[in-house]
Amino acid sequence: MARYAVIGLGRFGMTVANILTESGMEVIAIDRNQEIVDDVSVRVTSAYCMDSTEEPALRSLNLNEADAVIIGIGTNIQESILTAALLRKIGVGIIYAKVNNSLHGRILELIGVQNILLPEEIVGTQLAKTLISKNVLEYISLSSGHVVMEMVAPRSFVGKDLQELALPSTRGVNIIAIKYNSLSVTEDGRNVVDKVTNDMPGANDTVNEGDVLIMMGPKGNVDKLIYETTNRKD
Repeated sequence: MARYAVIGLGRFGMTVANILTESGMEVIAIDRNQEIVDDVSVRVTSAYCMDSTEEPALRSLNLNEADAVIIGIGTNIQESILTAALLRKIGVGIIYAKVNNSLHGRILELIGVQNILLPEEIVGTQLAKTLISKNVLEYISLSSGHVVMEMVAPRSFVGKDLQELALPSTRGVNIIAIKYNSLSVTEDGRNVVDKVTNDMPGANDTVNEGDVLIMMGPKGNVDKLIYETTNRKD
């Protein structure tokens, strides 16, 4: 199971923590406000009230073993920068950071933060891509020039397995997860539809109608894929 840490539980950080938890991920939530930590503790894997600029506190959580750490600290730019610097120092490999402006983002890039998130740009870009293609549910640009996209499986993908689609070799895009509905029956005979995420899809996994594909690739490749699947006549 993937393991993530979210530092700073404002609107952005709380949203990230909740969605990761709902998707079956292990989530460590961190904030300096005890009330917020108490509130989120019933939903996430673990929650800690601490100052993220204190190195011993961060080290105690073994965040260097997390798949990624998300910095959601909002208005306190100094705290955001110090937290990022400490995360790099203790060996955290992948860091995502919400920033308030391009200067804030540039400083974090100089520290070594790979993925800078400017929420206003994210929302604007996502809206535009959704208007272009109704299949696109999420579209997130990373500072590396790559994009992570959630897309309802195009008709031309349905019924094919990942080996047949061969997206990495033909389009330069990888499917990193598949979300689908799973039907089960309760003891009292009710049909229940659960959201299931296959976060390690293999070559033999088949794409079915209604599946949501989570893809990642260079921006140009992803945009071309959106255009071509949106404008197909079949």
